[in-house]
Amino acid sequence: MTGLVPPTPPVPALYETEVAHTRVTPFHYALRHRTYLWLVDIDDLPVLPRPLRPLARFDPRDHFDGKAPTLRAGLDAYLAGQGVRDADGQVLMLAHARVLGHVFNPITLYWCRDRAGRLVCVVAEVHNTYGGRHCYLMRPDGRGLAEVAKEFYVSPFLDVEGAYRMRLPLPGDRLDLTVQLRHTDGSRPLTATVRGAGRPARARTLLAAVVRHPWSTLGVSIGIRRHGIRLYLKGLPVRPRSRTAPSPPGRHPVNLSLPATASTAPAGPAEVDPERWPDVARLPRASSARTAVARRLVERALARLPLWTLTPDDPSGVPRPRGGTTGGPTLTLHDPDAFHRRIGADGLIGFGESYMAGEWDADDVVGVLTVLARHVDDLVPAPLRRLRGAWVRRRPAVDRNTLEGARENIHRHYDLSNELFTLFLDPGLTYSAAIFDPLPQAGTLVGDTELATAQHRKIDRLLDLAEVGQGTELLEIGTGWGELAIRASARGARVRTITLSEEQLDLARRRVADAGAADRVTVELLDYRAVQGRYDAVVSVEMIEAVGPEYWSDYFVALRRLLAPGGRVALQAITMPHERMLATARTHTWISKYVFPGGLIPSPEAIARESAAAGLRITHDTGYGDHYAETLRHWRERFLREESAVAALGFDHVFRRMWEFYLAYSEAGFRSGYLDVRQLGFVADDTEGTR
Repeated sequence: MTGLVPPTPPVPALYETEVAHTRVTPFHYALRHRTYLWLVDIDDLPVLPRPLRPLARFDPRDHFDGKAPTLRAGLDAYLAGQGVRDADGQVLMLAHARVLGHVFNPITLYWCRDRAGRLVCVVAEVHNTYGGRHCYLMRPDGRGLAEVAKEFYVSPFLDVEGAYRMRLPLPGDRLDLTVQLRHTDGSRPLTATVRGAGRPARARTLLAAVVRHPWSTLGVSIGIRRHGIRLYLKGLPVRPRSRTAPSPPGRHPVNLSLPATASTAPAGPAEVDPERWPDVARLPRASSARTAVARRLVERALARLPLWTLTPDDPSGVPRPRGGTTGGPTLTLHDPDAFHRRIGADGLIGFGESYMAGEWDADDVVGVLTVLARHVDDLVPAPLRRLRGAWVRRRPAVDRNTLEGARENIHRHYDLSNELFTLFLDPGLTYSAAIFDPLPQAGTLVGDTELATAQHRKIDRLLDLAEVGQGTELLEIGTGWGELAIRASARGARVRTITLSEEQLDLARRRVADAGAADRVTVELLDYRAVQGRYDAVVSVEMIEAVGPEYWSDYFVALRRLLAPGGRVALQAITMPHERMLATARTHTWISKYVFPGGLIPSPEAIARESAAAGLRITHDTGYGDHYAETLRHWRERFLREESAVAALGFDHVFRRMWEFYLAYSEAGFRSGYLDVRQLGFVADDTEGTR
């Protein structure tokens, strides 16, 4: 990253952010809070209308040694002390402003350029609650990553040891920063993230942020102390603060802990962060009558299924036979009252939230969910199914995949963390169904090489279907992390691949470069609706599920419009039966709420109808749902095996249960036949004329 000329974001800008801070040793404790930060050019600070000036002031006394007349002078003095002479270009600062006379900046970042616009270094200036300050000089790599030894006492619960690994990409439309403390023994006791969306800093934007986050900087300072008291009361040992030797010129002692912010999850019965997981932390409002009806319906349904249920009142287990069968997986209700109340209020969303809250478990989660999926039509009596529309929740209009909405929906899933996906995907980071040969035996897991081979087999079949070869002009809609584009380029194709995920964009570009394919593959941050040109082949893997039913016609029209004469389209798509798709389309589901907002799995009939209307004819259609079930099993078991590493990335216990439930829920869909995955080939239907 240093030495490059990154694009300059518009400044001044305001970022409304969520700051997360997760400790994993000696017990799990996570906290989050929301605030807003400024991104400014330190040589061109914003000048607000006089009535608003108390709401944002940038005072050089709040930074560095507090004696310099300007921010630039303070920064230059520090850099000179570090031997940095070429950071004489634009400097962007990310920080809290002084609000109503108060400021507290746990961390301030300075992206320093030379006169040619190249990034020279990043300075992290950190403040502790004891009044100390300290600066770290970093030179991030092309991914925005840098590592620096920890040099200052930053918390009463942490010694001065180890190193900080920081991810500090220059802010753009979004802000996504990570600071992780790593000890020499390999442990990662602390991870902090700062994520949010930016807007131009106008008077109206500032007022809205102040209304939403009044006394924001004071709240940060108070929050750190409040959580420190909670940690102390929980028994976290205090590390004495040693007297610090005088700092070298330009250095200032400081406490680098990002604001200790919201969600607690200590060992034992885990608490739930009410800000991060509001509908998991609290039970929904539901009348006793509605809960009683739900309990009656659920108990009757479970009694007819091949499941065992365990409750606190019946620890020996009660078999619920169906058709004379007494076997099957066991569903354990830890809190039956909460379980039934959630289902009574929110149906299947409540069922999933109850699992996230730890109110039920299973010896075989996939087994339980597979039984439920296979008997989905038996769970609710037919007369009540006809009243479904009166009680299910509608999908939020805000989740629609408009040009802006699609970007946000993709961000919520695919920008969680590249490191997270690395923990459970194959080495090529392919996040779609693999094709095994043969299918793995039950209970066995294949290794990285075999899983990557299965993914390549899937990719190769799609490239064959699109007739991709030497000289093919290929468009890929939905980059993932670039494996298909790299493999297509190895065939001699010239590839343009588009994504809406900034995380995927960064890593895919790096992987393409590492593969030596940068001259044949272009990776762009672009919506499929904005693509221009004509291509010999268009490939899109499990993208249609994220499009949303309102935009399926736009999607297929784009495929037809982008296809050159004689060209071919190859899609891989998850599908579900048409009647179930129609019911799901009208319903806000657990998946749409927590995993894939704005998306809907289409039916084969919907694909056939929309593609034909756009002027495309299906030439190939093959399904292999059992292979997706195996792919998901491998992902789930690899994810569970890496639980401590997931926690070290800052994902709390509720997230981990949510992700496990998502993978298990999806696997059960394929094992039950509720879902399928298909590879489809299309050509332009010339008999329909030009579309």
